[in-house]
Amino acid sequence: MRGGMAASSERIVLGPLVAAVDQGTSSTRFLVFNAKTAELLSHHQVEIKQSFPKEGWVEEDPKEILQSVYECMDRTCEKLTQLNIDISNIKAIGVTNQRETTLVWDKETGEPLYNAIVWLDLRTQSTVERLINKTPGRNKNHLKHKTGLPISTYFSAVKLRWLMDNVPEVHKAVLSHRAMFGTVDSWIIWCLTGGKKGGVHCTDVTNASRTMLFNIHTLAWDPDLCKYFDIPMEILPSVRSSSEIYGLMKICSSLKSGSLTGIPISGCLGDQSAALVGQMCFQDGQAKNTYGTGCFLLRNTGTKPVMSDHGLLTTVAYKLGRDKPAFYALEGSVAIAGAVVRWLKDNLGIIHADTDLEKLAAAVGTSYGCYFVPAFSGLYAPYWEPSARGIICGLTQFTNRSHLAFAALEAVCFQVRELMDAMNQDSGIPLSQLQVDGGMTSNRLLMQLQADILCIPVVKPSMPETTALGAAMAAGAAEGVSVWSLSPEDLTEVTSEKFDPQINPEGCRCLAESEFRYARWKKAVQKSMNWETTEPLSNGSEEPSIFCSVPLGFYILGSMFMLIGAKYIAGLK
Repeated sequence: MRGGMAASSERIVLGPLVAAVDQGTSSTRFLVFNAKTAELLSHHQVEIKQSFPKEGWVEEDPKEILQSVYECMDRTCEKLTQLNIDISNIKAIGVTNQRETTLVWDKETGEPLYNAIVWLDLRTQSTVERLINKTPGRNKNHLKHKTGLPISTYFSAVKLRWLMDNVPEVHKAVLSHRAMFGTVDSWIIWCLTGGKKGGVHCTDVTNASRTMLFNIHTLAWDPDLCKYFDIPMEILPSVRSSSEIYGLMKICSSLKSGSLTGIPISGCLGDQSAALVGQMCFQDGQAKNTYGTGCFLLRNTGTKPVMSDHGLLTTVAYKLGRDKPAFYALEGSVAIAGAVVRWLKDNLGIIHADTDLEKLAAAVGTSYGCYFVPAFSGLYAPYWEPSARGIICGLTQFTNRSHLAFAALEAVCFQVRELMDAMNQDSGIPLSQLQVDGGMTSNRLLMQLQADILCIPVVKPSMPETTALGAAMAAGAAEGVSVWSLSPEDLTEVTSEKFDPQINPEGCRCLAESEFRYARWKKAVQKSMNWETTEPLSNGSEEPSIFCSVPLGFYILGSMFMLIGAKYIAGLK
């Protein structure tokens, strides 16, 4: 329930509360939950600006990220005060974050040494290709037996390597033993626990498992992996469980959130792991799909890591206590889901607000043969093909912006279908329903389309903030806090909405049509591949030559030869 939806007089005596920082790719939130009922009492959200300095580069300002955290805390505390809710009832704070995004800062000054390189960033494509070319058989899965991950631009190790090689300030700080590396969780926890004045430099197992430096079997940084990427282990944060007290909040008393000082930060989970916990997927075989900037399908595989034969990742799902076992998950990751809505709005201008997309697509109810592959950052699971680029095909003079809007929604659903097909093949047990969360689930047309394309029910919780809820649960359950029970009998029953596949009397024909469209979309995916190359530039400039795009290069060369030939023939007449 939102903060202002009930009379404040009902909220004065609430028992213990738990808060969560949810720092995502496009926004930051601070949310406060009732530990006994899991009710959301109040929250505040601030958007985060992304910058794109060059094609394929995606950065965010670490200071802006931190400032957004403080602003969300301040505003939420204001709202709680207006509701007559005692802030001192907040007993713990959890942190959940966009994973893989990479930061380096100076531990003596507390200053970031470069912008955060976001998980979507492609600048390391040439580094990745060089690493793969060095492996026996040019095998992108060369490190998978330790990391559960392919060698890809997606993960933190290659981003950190780029920072050390290309940013003089980072290189100097590493040599002078002042550098600290971390994903966003590490940066936030370090700053909130004191920063340069005794801040705690740590991460949790879920975030560490996304770096390519972490051994998912030993649950520790791996010396051989660090040597492989030539990264000194001294700059890495200590690895902790997802639920324990890491340190105490230290906030300037002049801020409205200053009263949070002294509260333990006791939960930390990467955003997709937090959503798995928030969806109560604690049993082997349970799965959830999050529709955020990207799309992430996770299936709990229990206490033993399962390696995928179909392009999925093996990742640490959670470890809810120092003495508790680690649970693992199979994960299908898609780079572009909600980001396609932002692209249609900001880059093409065919919608003015995110909610316009559903109305536009519903107006036609079909893409009329138009297919959209939003491979803006290459293709992630199950292909792991960084050379892919986005394409729109099947256009005719009849195609309009409504068809394109529908094709964009359909593309999200088709990507999830690919992930689910791979997951069902790996597990041998098909999912009977799909639990979903994330910002895009407010789009009812998308949810119904997803159910129709998967031919299984799609189940959406009525409280959408499951990622933050997962972080709050981990924080409240930590030893030394213990205000939130994770025992199955104590877990709050989640109310939800179900979208069943709509099979009409012509269901067989409709199913055949859906399969036909899916097959055509997969054909479009193949067309999107091998679009970019990272061959050395031959023109001696910083900007890539037009001939670096292989299809465009062939087209231009062919046109030149045709012109020369035409002039030659004309000269013979």
